[in-house]
Amino acid sequence: MYGDSILIQNLDALRTFVHEMICHQNELEAHVFPTTERILVRRGLPCGIFFCLHGPRSVKLTAIWETDRNSILFYGSNGERLHKIHLKGAPALQPMVA
Repeated sequence: MYGDSILIQNLDALRTFVHEMICHQNELEAHVFPTTERILVRRGLPCGIFFCLHGPRSVKLTAIWETDRNSILFYGSNGERLHKIHLKGAPALQPMVA
């Protein structure tokens, strides 16, 4: 469905991509289950976003966008890393920080 390197234009596109990828990997219908996110901070500066899809039967499926390496790491419900995708370019993280 997706290659190992993709272009993401903005944070909304990143959110949509992560949600759809998690659903695809776990054979879930897209946009049925909610996704939450939390900004990751290192030494007072944002360094990524933690995404969590709250699936059926309290299953939690996660992904982390790490800005240092500009990649998204996808994890299964048991915490095992399933996939890694590099981004071409990076959306700005600053507008999300309050």
